Amino acid sequence: MTKHSIPLRRKAIALGAAVLVALAAFPASAATGSPSATTRTVTNAEHDLVFHVVDGRSPALVLDAGGGLSSSYWKDLAPRLARTTGRKVITYDRAGEGRSDEISGPWRIESAVSDLEAGLRALSETRKVVLVSHSIAGEVATTFAAKNPGRVAGAVLVDANVPDFFSDEMLTAFAPVVEQQRADLLAQPSTKKNRQLLAVMADFAPTHRAYNKLAWPNTVPVTVIVTSGTPFDAPEAARLWRDAQARFAQAGPNRKHVVAENTTHEGIVTERPDVVAGAVEDVLKAVR
Repeated sequence: MTKHSIPLRRKAIALGAAVLVALAAFPASAATGSPSATTRTVTNAEHDLVFHVVDGRSPALVLDAGGGLSSSYWKDLAPRLARTTGRKVITYDRAGEGRSDEISGPWRIESAVSDLEAGLRALSETRKVVLVSHSIAGEVATTFAAKNPGRVAGAVLVDANVPDFFSDEMLTAFAPVVEQQRADLLAQPSTKKNRQLLAVMADFAPTHRAYNKLAWPNTVPVTVIVTSGTPFDAPEAARLWRDAQARFAQAGPNRKHVVAENTTHEGIVTERPDVVAGAVEDVLKAVR
């Protein structure tokens, strides 16, 4: 196979932005007995970020949704995890998502990590945390963990972007898809959601070539959940995605690989919340 032969017809923009859907910010659950969340606005680098916190024990669980999604992606799972684990649960809107401010220019992983660090400081969450990260949020989790290995007790990557996937071969083959998606978005009305997706597409290849070189710290336990329905329609692209996830899971100690049957990249949290919750509970057992 040549580097240009990978078929890349896409369901959505999973690599840089999981779905072209944005939801309202995470509300406290109305379910009987569900813990309620308090909302905090945190300022970092002259923009505001919205965080939601359900109080509980440490280590706190930090839930981070994919591109184009707000903190409400976790609206059912967050209170469930708070209730069943007794842990503090933090969800938040990254810059440009949900109720958080937009920032100008291309999306930068380092800026997203800085925002998360600022949020945790403002919440006085200086101890170790467990990261639960979906899709593009896997890039934030990996960069955060590589930079702050002593701050991460463990992680669950939910069909997340792992460094192994972004080879030169894949990025070269994916370039025309990014351009087509960009053209499609530019032809649509300018909305906060679309502007954020366009920011992710800007400098996509150089950003992800750099990300490809990152390594997950071997001291931090991580469970990799892979959905049975990948972000791709094309069988070869789907295989490359699955293979990258498996390689990542096998590349170091304290790593687990879980395949969530009958799930999609976008919908796993609502389709199989038990799988995600189970992985979180397993990681918590490992860090006690």
